Amino acid sequence: MPNWGGGTKCAACEKTVYHAEEIQCNGRSFHKTCFICMSCRKGLDSTTVAAHESEIYCKSCYGKKYGPKGYGYGQGAGALSSDPPRHVGLKHHDVSSKPRPAPSNSNDNKSSPKFGCSDRCPRCSKAVFAAEKVMGAGKPWHKTCFRCALCGKSLESTTVTDKDGELYCKVCYAKNFGPKGFGLGNAAMLD
Repeated sequence: MPNWGGGTKCAACEKTVYHAEEIQCNGRSFHKTCFICMSCRKGLDSTTVAAHESEIYCKSCYGKKYGPKGYGYGQGAGALSSDPPRHVGLKHHDVSSKPRPAPSNSNDNKSSPKFGCSDRCPRCSKAVFAAEKVMGAGKPWHKTCFRCALCGKSLESTTVTDKDGELYCKVCYAKNFGPKGFGLGNAAMLD
């Protein structure tokens, strides 16, 4: 059917798109009002659009649908849990026992940087990138690894204490390294 005096068809609504209201993406034309994310319906522009075949998405929805999968990917920081993860590989220690020093990794400084990153997390020995870096005890940590070595509680700059390069919450630090004796909260622990 001939398109009398009109422009091309909108890829979203299939109505005529006139030049004044046209946005082009991947060789297809859209009305400005039809140029929205197919998932969340948020308005898009040239800096926020991510196209996949004939579909258009905002970068966030595109990442959720087509990006890497797994803990912490695709949903931004709001999806990261502050509870201790059950399957990430943190070793839970018995709180009643004395803390063990962190194992020394002989190739901490010798390892070659991956993807332009030279920082390694002392807890998991994996590369720490700027978006996930938290500094503690003078070392870079992943946000998910920035936890008490004894109880696994998530730490912040106001709740972290360190000893011998390992991180502790203030409660575990006080129980294991603080003063002992009468009047100090540890009456049964006379040394």
